[in-house]
Amino acid sequence: MGIYINSISTPRRTLTERERRQLLKVTGERRDGYRDHILYSMALATGLREHELASLEVGDVFEADGTAKTRIVLRVFKRSSSAPTQQEVIVPEDLRTKLEKFRGWKAWEREGLAPDAPLFASNRGTHLSTRQIRHGFAVWQRRAGFDRHVSFHVLRHSACSAIYRKTKDIRLTQRFARHKSILTTAVYSHPTDEDLLRAVTGLPC
Repeated sequence: MGIYINSISTPRRTLTERERRQLLKVTGERRDGYRDHILYSMALATGLREHELASLEVGDVFEADGTAKTRIVLRVFKRSSSAPTQQEVIVPEDLRTKLEKFRGWKAWEREGLAPDAPLFASNRGTHLSTRQIRHGFAVWQRRAGFDRHVSFHVLRHSACSAIYRKTKDIRLTQRFARHKSILTTAVYSHPTDEDLLRAVTGLPC
């Protein structure tokens, strides 16, 4: 029996390719945006939620010798039961390279590198709050020239949608998204406007 897909479920909002490029460009080019550049890169490459990112510590992401881990075991994550199973995410090679450069930047900025130090630190050296993350994301959207405002969660939706578009594998996307039910994942199977534009380009007329 095939997997039932709810055809009336609402497709998730995602970043356009232009928005993604502009967001990473403007944060990557500015010294005051580098921490957030890594934060957004991590969200787009792993699908981590904002509270999961905010809770990360240096030891969650780096080995003792400073190399970035290939898998991150989450201590904080969205729980769907009172006794959830362990959750982890895979860290792709390009992101590991960025993270190792970020560790060097943290050392230069004299941020804490102890295993229990926050990965994404505020100006006071504490963990960024989700409120600070949301505020920063709104600021960088404006600086990147977005024509609309989107929530931080759109980065997760963009990551999950990108996995489905790349693989067309709903089960693989479910595993990436760490969804308990595949029906939750089904929303990422909706074609985007960009998918439709690519499909109609070159049609005989």
